[in-house]
Amino acid sequence: MKILAKSATDKDPELTLLEHIEDCLLIWRYLQKCFPNVPNIPSVSISFWETLWLCIVFHDLGKAHREFQKVLRGIKINEWNQQRHELFSLPFFDAYEGIEPEVKKLMWWVIAAHHKDLGMLNKDYLEYYEGAEDYKSEFREVDTEGVRQLLREHYHIEIGEIKPLFPQLKVGDYLRYIKSEGKYRLFDPNYFNLLLLFGGMKHCDHMGSARIKELFYLQNQNFHFLEAQKAKHGYYQHQQECSDTWGNVILTAPTGSGKTESAMLWARKQIEKFGNGRVFFILPYTASINAMYERLGDDDEGMGNTQVGMLHGKLNDYLYNYFEDLQYSLSKKKEAIKNLKDKYKNAVTPVKVVTPFQLVKHLFGLKGFEQGLFEWSGGYFIFDEIHAYDASVIAQIKVLLEFATQYLNVHVLIMTATLPDFLKNTLAESFGQFYEIKASDELYQKFTRHRLILRGGLLRVEPIEEALKAGKKVLVVCNTVKKAQTIYKALKSPKWKSVLLHSAFNGKDRNTHEGNLKAGEKDKENPIKLLVGTQAIEVSLDIDYDIIFTELAPFDALIQRFGRVNRKREKGICEVHVFEESEPNDFYIYPKDVLERTLIVLKTIGNGNEIEEAKLQGFMNEVYPSWSEKQEKEFKERYDMLKDCVENLLRPLIRNSKQTEEEFYKQFDGIKVVPARLVGDFKKLLDEYDFIGAESLKVQIRKKKFAQLKAENDINLLPDKHMIEGEFNKEKLITIDFYIIQKEYTEEYGLDYDEQEILKDDNVFG
Repeated sequence: MKILAKSATDKDPELTLLEHIEDCLLIWRYLQKCFPNVPNIPSVSISFWETLWLCIVFHDLGKAHREFQKVLRGIKINEWNQQRHELFSLPFFDAYEGIEPEVKKLMWWVIAAHHKDLGMLNKDYLEYYEGAEDYKSEFREVDTEGVRQLLREHYHIEIGEIKPLFPQLKVGDYLRYIKSEGKYRLFDPNYFNLLLLFGGMKHCDHMGSARIKELFYLQNQNFHFLEAQKAKHGYYQHQQECSDTWGNVILTAPTGSGKTESAMLWARKQIEKFGNGRVFFILPYTASINAMYERLGDDDEGMGNTQVGMLHGKLNDYLYNYFEDLQYSLSKKKEAIKNLKDKYKNAVTPVKVVTPFQLVKHLFGLKGFEQGLFEWSGGYFIFDEIHAYDASVIAQIKVLLEFATQYLNVHVLIMTATLPDFLKNTLAESFGQFYEIKASDELYQKFTRHRLILRGGLLRVEPIEEALKAGKKVLVVCNTVKKAQTIYKALKSPKWKSVLLHSAFNGKDRNTHEGNLKAGEKDKENPIKLLVGTQAIEVSLDIDYDIIFTELAPFDALIQRFGRVNRKREKGICEVHVFEESEPNDFYIYPKDVLERTLIVLKTIGNGNEIEEAKLQGFMNEVYPSWSEKQEKEFKERYDMLKDCVENLLRPLIRNSKQTEEEFYKQFDGIKVVPARLVGDFKKLLDEYDFIGAESLKVQIRKKKFAQLKAENDINLLPDKHMIEGEFNKEKLITIDFYIIQKEYTEEYGLDYDEQEILKDDNVFG
């Protein structure tokens, strides 16, 4: 009887053990093309690909247990009792000879832990057996002759006498080792042998199980869009330098001067020099990531949609909206979202557009970190908009860069329009030698495109209205959601198309507003004339306005805001209006001393004068001479904490402590709540099992705001829950807990904290 690896489902037929091994080996062959530099990492001292091949062949042989085969065939009367099949794979590997003992020990652990970490395996499964004899008795149920035949006929492997030793002995060895000083931690000679071998094994098993048939890797044709650009416009000097330079680079160039193309020219050069590796394009905001994903993934003017993936915290909202446009049915939509997310999470796409947290989380040892670190190997990190991070995040990025460049042969490009010298030096320390590339003086002169207009007092509508009546495309940027809502309500008119963008929309409506903005930018006959928003407008939105009116903000934020005006430099010199006075709430968002130094710099530029791009770097150093005392403390605490985690707690085959996991997640400042007027829709979507659609109706609010609302009024936030019937993880009934925020919410304006909206349904708990 053939040995099965997977049972039949509604969609797929049953799968034999041989077929599963071959699926995994197909991924193994692709990994060698996609990650050719793994064996060249200095800390890897084993014959990496040959060793991984053997792990794959042996990893699932324990599925030949007769009771497990009954489970796979749907025979309900069986005595499998939720045992772990990988424990029965181990005696076959023990019987394989000719491997150096130290390497065989690593391979044994990799096979044992390929589904459950060794701590969990020991605690939850090995204790099932009363002792060695009990385990041996169970192993007699394994079809050893069937396995011998599979190994001999298909892989030309002969194994010796099978002596089923109790696995707890070797698992216990590892658990003792990691408690001893330095053993299987960062500086142990076998650390990266074990970590990368396990990461490669998990990739092969996961993608093999998903029956993925192809992994993509970058080739010359994926960069053809760059040559098309060169044929049309040529390259700027800094772009050509990026194209010719191999190694770590810090690039400084004006906003709108083709830094994205510079990055891809640099990536192409690195791949020519060092070989293939995954490219991570790292941005701070989801709006930036969505825009960059669409830009790089374009089949005609980018690298192609098979080559580019993305990961960020609001990916579900983006994909849900994307498939909504294609009019998928709910079941098809859910399947399509799952497939795309799996593709992006796995190593299928050679380019990933991500937040830094999608990389940093692996240094906290969260689930799957070994796969994540494997995917970095020989890779290329591109950081854009790095000015946008606070001291705590910069500290984590510094540890990330130190680890990736020192141990995994990662090369780095950091791009910026204006990066303070102290911050540039802090980051440069992470990777040692680097090349500094700057745009030419001539280019900076050509990129002078703005005239500064300083206005006294607070931001007000009268001058904005004058610009609109004059027919200009007007951008207004406020520091708070409330101010943006107030200005938008005062200015919107049937005379001109208007869009409001800020953080107090739910995912569904935010995507709608961003979609309206994109469509309006393409509509030459009736374009968007008024865009009002908050900091979300500062980043990567491909928009080009005639004039801006903005509240006072830190100098780097203002430069980003100005960059959305006269972006293509086709309008001569355009005015950028800054109101000098700050609202009291602005100081909760931006440090008062930074705003004061920014105002000094603006007055140095002078009211009515052109802003010379070449002088921006010097102005940035005046606004940001160094960390403040508070920032310095935050930086050091976060750096020391993560550095210690990497050196002492990042252990292969073991999940990190819950405390470390909480340390990672607590830095995200947001709680999602359901607006009162959307509760009925939310529960209806839950009843339809449309969990992603339901989640997209929630609005994220800051933790401090959440606490303020609870303290201010008992009815601001109501705890609620909703029961759903169905089969979920063997449970007949599940409970969804959530909070209702009783503040007014509309699709046009978002959440309004000043207006109460009481839930009309008396039965809150549904």
